Amino acid sequence: MKTFDVYPLINVTPVKAIGASIWDTEGTEYLDLYGGHAVISIGHSHPHFNQRIKEQLDQIAFYSNSIHIPIQKQLAQKLGEVSGCEEYELFLCNSGAEANENALKLASFSSGKPGFISFSGAFHGRTSGAVVLTDNPKIIAPSNQRNDVHILPWGDLGAVEAQLAKGNIAGIIIEGIQGVGGIHVPEASTLQQLAHLAKKYEAKLILDEVQSGYGRTGRFFAFQWAEGLEPDLITVAKGMGNGFPIGGVLIHPSIKASFGLLGTTFGGNHLACAAGLAVLEVIESENLIAYAEELGNKLIPILEAIPGVTEVRGKGLMIGIDLDREAGPVRTSFVHNYHMFTGSAAGKNTIRLLPPLNIDEESLLKFAKNLSIILNS
Repeated sequence: MKTFDVYPLINVTPVKAIGASIWDTEGTEYLDLYGGHAVISIGHSHPHFNQRIKEQLDQIAFYSNSIHIPIQKQLAQKLGEVSGCEEYELFLCNSGAEANENALKLASFSSGKPGFISFSGAFHGRTSGAVVLTDNPKIIAPSNQRNDVHILPWGDLGAVEAQLAKGNIAGIIIEGIQGVGGIHVPEASTLQQLAHLAKKYEAKLILDEVQSGYGRTGRFFAFQWAEGLEPDLITVAKGMGNGFPIGGVLIHPSIKASFGLLGTTFGGNHLACAAGLAVLEVIESENLIAYAEELGNKLIPILEAIPGVTEVRGKGLMIGIDLDREAGPVRTSFVHNYHMFTGSAAGKNTIRLLPPLNIDEESLLKFAKNLSIILNS
């Protein structure tokens, strides 16, 4: 049997990783500025992360949600403390797409409506409910098509209200900062107005923080740059487990639970919760949220000053760099000539940076220096 060939691959085979460094089969060291799609939040093979999982593995690795799993409550409590969302409740699952699917279900259950709004450039996942809200027709199968889902122009509040006024919209879903779309940051006033409109028309506001959450932007959640915002639902994954599959939905207390409303076999298993706790403990003990903001504030102006860079967007260590040329050859040069991993985006001219939150400043400055060399030599 062969694997199903759906991934265009970089010709590198990692066999070891520590911090922001990866080594391949030839012993070549690479600097990881992408974190496997923003997954590596606290660095590869962090000793506290590894120890937490090893200790849990020696006790119990898994049982389903038919018995008490105290480590789930520990994770929920710690997540509330570190994120500042202590009044929310947590449903645990396995991935970002699954988190968004469950958030969509909750919005529809609680509102009694079927329809949803997302925005141009959005990426919310590849499963049936999430993919139809993703702005990429190539990955939407005929079986996913719906006529009550609306991908509206980015930031067009008039279009949002016009759609809400029709009375069949259960929720609005928006990324805290758009990731795959190219690192587009919504205005705080836009998020606040979306919350107002959702409440006015009895819909739910869903903040997809799968890529932008967990301290990456200099706040625990990117939406927290908008003062006073309280989404109805917040979805998380990626950096939540630092490579261990885990996802979750933070649910506002106005949405009530009932037996059987949601369910999962693997979600919230012992090992996943151990990984999730380790991540939060390291974020807290190493002060990584403030550190990410500090590094972003230093790096972004340096990138903006490089000839050949047309625009830099983002916050903290979630950065999009637009070039005056296609980004593909530049990213290839980074891999082969400078041994650095960077990320692509929907726009052909954009490079994404999503490094571990504890990366050192010198590594980021080295990236900026090499980018200048590539663009201007």
